[in-house]
Amino acid sequence: MVDMTAMNQGAGPLPLRERGHLRLLTFNLQVGIQTSAYHHYFTRSWQHFLPNPQRVKRLDIMGDVLGQFDVVGLQEADGGSFRSSRINQVEYLAAKAGFPHHFQQLNRNLGRIAQHSNGLLSRLVPSKIEEHRLPGMLPGRGAIHVRFGNGPDALHIFIAHLALSHRGRVLQLNYLSEIIEPLRHVVVMGDLNCTPDQLHAHERFSTSLPLHPVKPLLSYPSWQPRRALDHILLSQTLEAAEVRVMDHLFSDHLPIAVDLPLPAACLLAIEQAAPSVS
Repeated sequence: MVDMTAMNQGAGPLPLRERGHLRLLTFNLQVGIQTSAYHHYFTRSWQHFLPNPQRVKRLDIMGDVLGQFDVVGLQEADGGSFRSSRINQVEYLAAKAGFPHHFQQLNRNLGRIAQHSNGLLSRLVPSKIEEHRLPGMLPGRGAIHVRFGNGPDALHIFIAHLALSHRGRVLQLNYLSEIIEPLRHVVVMGDLNCTPDQLHAHERFSTSLPLHPVKPLLSYPSWQPRRALDHILLSQTLEAAEVRVMDHLFSDHLPIAVDLPLPAACLLAIEQAAPSVS
C-alpha cells in the first residue's frame, strides 16, 4: 500500500463531471530506445546499459503525446539509473506532460545500471495504490493497482507487464484473477505479452474479467505491427467509445488508447472521493 501524501500533487482540476469519460493510454516505452527494425535489437542493445543523449529528446516528444490523456500506464520505464542519465523517466514524463500525480513501481533493481519499472500518470487523485509482485519463473514482473473512488462503484485500474513465458503468464493471470474477481468496474492495461486468443484461453482470467471489449489491435513490432500484445481490457460494466493504436513513439511497441465513458455510479464514487475533479 502507498501513502497517498507521497504522491506528486501539482495541477488543476479535471472537468470530469462535464466530460463524463476518461482518456486512457498504455505504452511500453522501452526505456526511450528508438527501435524501428529487427536489427536494432542488436545494434542498439548497448542503450539498455549505457546513456544516450538523444533519450531525453525522445522523452520530450513522448510527453507531448501523453499529455493528451487522463490516465497513462507505462511499462519498461527506467527509475533513474546510469543508462537513463539518472533520470526517473516516470517522474520526468509526468512533469513534461503536466500530470499532477504519478507513481513508479520498481520491478527489477539492477542498482546503478538499470531500474526496470512500471509507471502511473494520472490527472485524477488516486484514492489508493497497491503494488503487486507477480509470480513467475523469473522475478521482476509487477502490477500497479490504482483505485479511484470508494465503495463498490469505485474504478479500479491495473497496470501490468507480464512474462514472456507462457507458464509465467499463467501464474500471473491466476494471481490477477483472484484480485479482480470481487471488483465491479475494472480496467487492465499494459504489455501482457500475449494475444487476445491466448487471454481467452485462460479460463479463470476470462471469467474474472470477461474481456469486453478485446479487439486485435496490432501493436508489435511497432514498425510493422503483426501481433496484439498491448491491451486495455474492460469489465462488462464498462464499454469503450473508441479504441485505437497511436503512432510510433520510438519504442518497439505502439501505444494503445481508449476513450472510456464512465457509468453514472462510478463517476459519482470518484467525485465523492475527490470533489476537486468535478
